[in-house]
Amino acid sequence: MNNAQIVIQIIVALVAVACAIPGTFLVLRKMSLISDAISHSILLGIVIGFFIVEDTASPFLIVLAALAGIVTVILVEYIQKTGLVKEDTAIGLVFPALFSIGVILIAKNANDVHLDIDSVMVGDLSLAPFDIIQINCIEGITDSCINLGPKAIWVIGIILLITLILLFAFFKELKVSTFDPGLAAALGFSPVILHYGLMTVSSVTIVGAFDAVGPILVVALMIAPAATAYLFTKDLKKMLLLSCFFGVVAAISGYWLAHVLDASISGSMTTVLAILFLLVYEPIITSILVSIATGISVVFYQYYEALLVNNTGFERLLLGEKIQTVFSQFVFLDYLYIIGIAVILTVLLIYILPKRGVIYGYYKVRQQKTEIMLLVFLLHIRNHTEESERHVKHLNEHINWQRLRSQSIVELAQKNNMITITDKIISLTKKGEDFTEKAIDYIITNKDTEIEEMKDDFFLFRG
Repeated sequence: MNNAQIVIQIIVALVAVACAIPGTFLVLRKMSLISDAISHSILLGIVIGFFIVEDTASPFLIVLAALAGIVTVILVEYIQKTGLVKEDTAIGLVFPALFSIGVILIAKNANDVHLDIDSVMVGDLSLAPFDIIQINCIEGITDSCINLGPKAIWVIGIILLITLILLFAFFKELKVSTFDPGLAAALGFSPVILHYGLMTVSSVTIVGAFDAVGPILVVALMIAPAATAYLFTKDLKKMLLLSCFFGVVAAISGYWLAHVLDASISGSMTTVLAILFLLVYEPIITSILVSIATGISVVFYQYYEALLVNNTGFERLLLGEKIQTVFSQFVFLDYLYIIGIAVILTVLLIYILPKRGVIYGYYKVRQQKTEIMLLVFLLHIRNHTEESERHVKHLNEHINWQRLRSQSIVELAQKNNMITITDKIISLTKKGEDFTEKAIDYIITNKDTEIEEMKDDFFLFRG
């Protein structure tokens, strides 16, 4: 692995983290498409900035590009507020128009500089390590410049640092305004200022990554990791961390996929992001792929060890040549063996997968049924003040349960300290009364997520 490869991976890792942070909030605010609009419309700001200063390295381009992104958001919201079209339609009207103007200006007036259409569409990561920053250069003296390293690392690094500072400083405000703008306004936070602040950070991030990776990969890194993380957790902090993790893993994996296939780096990274989301979204596909990969790995390892022992020239081959040599040893029976391993592992994984597996699904349904029955039982006790109605023997008659089920529900309520039994007369404890009251309130307001949090607070023993 040479220096250029290391630099490219550092750049894409920084871009992935920088995009994942604002991308998480965009996904939660249901504004994913706005990142696509900004990533395309900023081209107009870059082109106008170049015409003014005639220098592609000028920071003035970043300022104008960020302003173009903000103008895009303002135009989209203005069109949407007319009530004539919805937000997605407004986005579809604004950004193609602004992007097309930028492309026309490049093709007609700036096609002889680095603002070419190909780099605008997909970026040029392969050249990013060679676009370096040099200072204190003395004219006529070679090697007099101080080399500060690739420009992309400095640009993205500074943007990421600013983004992290703003995230830590305004995390609570962003969290409240994202999930409940009305509460944010009541607490004294301005949802409008926070909204445009987020749009500004998104625009600047997209501008910083635009030159290196292009708009397609910027949108993918901003939305796909956050969407994938959202399938794992509803906790904002965990979602931010997982978004960064998925973005970095997909970016680096995509780079090596492009290296092996000799394909577009940006295209390969975007493809890996899509595959990663698909695998998380549908665990059964993950089970099948993991099982097939395991079977191939078992057979591959056996042939690899055999070639190391029996073929003296095998060690001197390049990595790609070694892989090709090992796979050339495979025979028909090996593929049958792989299929057999894959089928067995797939069946096992489908049954034991967390949250989507058959066993987990059965357990979850059984647990929910038990908790519903517990709530029905507590409501029955709460609504009857007569002792005869709260006698243990009357549960079968009033709630129409079998004796074994009645006994298990009573034991669960006792374990959780929600009831007391005196002379076989059941009474609610303070904890039982609080749980029942809150459950009724949450059922009325349809706040399912809060019901789950409430049950986590009250239940030590789950059915």
